[in-house]
Amino acid sequence: MAPSSSASPVAGLSRPVAQRKVHPSADYRRRPRMSVSPPPKKFRSMVEIMKVATRVELPEESEESEEEDDYEEVVCEQCGSGERPDELLLCDECNKGFHMLCLSPIVVRVPMKLWHCPHCSADQHRVIKSFSQKKIVDFFRIQKESQMVVKCSSAQVDIKKRRKRSLVFHKRRRRLSLYIPTEDPHRKLVQMASLASALTALDMEFSDELTYMPGMARKSANSANFESGGMQVLSKEDTETLEQCRAMYKRGECPPLMVVFDSREGYTVEADGPIKDLTILAEYTGDVDYIRNRQEDDCDSMMTLLLARDPSKSLVICPDKRGNISRFINGINNHSPEGKKKQNLKCVRYSVKGACHVLLVTIRDIAKGERLYYDYNGYEHEYPTHHFV
Repeated sequence: MAPSSSASPVAGLSRPVAQRKVHPSADYRRRPRMSVSPPPKKFRSMVEIMKVATRVELPEESEESEEEDDYEEVVCEQCGSGERPDELLLCDECNKGFHMLCLSPIVVRVPMKLWHCPHCSADQHRVIKSFSQKKIVDFFRIQKESQMVVKCSSAQVDIKKRRKRSLVFHKRRRRLSLYIPTEDPHRKLVQMASLASALTALDMEFSDELTYMPGMARKSANSANFESGGMQVLSKEDTETLEQCRAMYKRGECPPLMVVFDSREGYTVEADGPIKDLTILAEYTGDVDYIRNRQEDDCDSMMTLLLARDPSKSLVICPDKRGNISRFINGINNHSPEGKKKQNLKCVRYSVKGACHVLLVTIRDIAKGERLYYDYNGYEHEYPTHHFV
């Protein structure tokens, strides 16, 4: 007889599955309750939406566009033309337009700050002052005759000593020479009065040396050791010549130069007597400041004094408050052969006793009546000279 276990249909169960009683809701209670979510929506793609979308064009009206429309009707008050809008300057007082080249004198670059036309500017109504001999002496702070005699005699002795030592048999570098002042006392006063009138018209003070004002660069910042690549050192003989030029200026013995006003160039300088080649005419003077402080300055006569390895230490000379005749010497047009032919001066930076100085030296003989010009872009080639006459 087979064992009883073999007669069971499923091993381990006491009775067949079909014979077990199962509660109809038992399986429902064992499963967790599921929330019934709605069927997912079908979204249209952007391509399909753009096919049926209606295009709407909004009117382009803004304050800028309205201002541009107003400025489109601006014309130059001198020539009556609205062409070359990039050269049209708008007066901040009367809102009238002027071409840069139609102004007298011309404007070579767009001003960074407020600009006033000749009619609204205070220069139009400024009275040109006349200077008597006493006023000229006070204006230039000329020393007394007793001091002049002593220094003249000492200077002549120095020249005689140098002449005795100058006999050599080998070729030497050409030295810088002194200018020859005008001998006529009346003509000399006329020359100095022309400079005093020009300085007064620009609200400037006369200064024949570099000035270091509070809030600007200190005197210790002017060191030739900071110059990137080094600076040319003025020789001992030329330093003595420079010192004599400074002494002559203090005595009122200025170079034979006249400051005149030109309708196109503005204030400019012309020779009032013959001047030899390699003559020191003037030292470029004014307030010394850092270039970083003058990035937005409209002064058109700033001169590079120091190009330091560290750009934050670079210096410029700013003759907007103080200066001398070098402030009024104009530059050449670098973009035309005719402009380059006008150059008769060069601007040279020297290390003088460890400090940086800028000298204006003639590069050829200059005749009486000839105007003085030098290259504004002797170092950086950044000044816009293509509009220069």
